[in-house]
Amino acid sequence: MIPRKDLLILAELRNNSRESLTEISKRTSVPISTIFDKLRFYQDNLIKKHTTIIDFSKLGFNARANIMVKVDRNAREDARKFLLHHLNVNSVYKISNGFDFLIEGVFKNVRDVEDFIDVFGGKFKLEQTQVHYIVEDIKKESFMNDNSLLDMVL
Repeated sequence: MIPRKDLLILAELRNNSRESLTEISKRTSVPISTIFDKLRFYQDNLIKKHTTIIDFSKLGFNARANIMVKVDRNAREDARKFLLHHLNVNSVYKISNGFDFLIEGVFKNVRDVEDFIDVFGGKFKLEQTQVHYIVEDIKKESFMNDNSLLDMVL
């Protein structure tokens, strides 16, 4: 079990990983040196990655989609490798309930989404496909970035 003080630090990082250790220390009442040590301890273990969430539409990528696919069993590994290296694929998940992969893709427009599916389907036999266009972000990356959620984790 992770100590409550560590969870407080992690919640602060989830909220804003660019916040200074001084500010995190003020809000959590944990000494800066302890926060620094905890960061080093959890790096590459519990903390997988420090990242920035970007508004892709401001970069001209106006179509985002979650695409669920079921791929022919013999092509799954090659399809996985293809998805791992495709520039428009933001995230890929192995899923269940009749599908193999959930693909989160970022594209300039809807036509590019359709072209991606056509190319993917041309390379690998797709047995089933569902496309869900993301119209609006309502909540994103907010789990455990509020100290009130810590009671749920403990």
